[in-house]
Amino acid sequence: MAGPEASQKGPPVVLLVDDEPLILESLGQELSGVCKVYTAASAAEADLRLAARHYDAIVCDHMLPGEQGLDFLVRAMEMIPSTRRILVTGYTNPEFITRSMSIAGLSACLVKPVRAAQIAAAVKAALAQ
Repeated sequence: MAGPEASQKGPPVVLLVDDEPLILESLGQELSGVCKVYTAASAAEADLRLAARHYDAIVCDHMLPGEQGLDFLVRAMEMIPSTRRILVTGYTNPEFITRSMSIAGLSACLVKPVRAAQIAAAVKAALAQ
C-alpha cells in the first residue's frame, strides 16, 4: 500500500508516536513553532494516521503497547520511504542502535533520557536532509 502523496506547500508535518501523554504534549509544544504536529499513542493509531496523510518526519518511542516502535518505523519506511524517521529508546546497546539505524533507515536514534529540545533539534536536522 502506498502512502499519501507529499504536500507541496506549508510547514513540515511531523507525527509523534508515544504512549505517554505528557511526552507527546511536551514534544508537541517544542515543535509547534517549527512544524504541524500530529500525535499517536500506539503503532496501531500511527498506522491509521499514516494512511490518512503524508508526514515529513516521524518521531517514535521504541516501547509502545502492542508493537515495538522500531517495527513500526520499518513498516513506515516501506510505505513512505521519503519520510524521515527518528527512534527514541532506552536501550544503550551500540549494536541495537547501529542495527536500528540500518534496518529502519533512521535519521537519528536518540537514547533516553532525552529532552524535548534535543528531539526537536533532531527533527530539524532530519527535515534539513
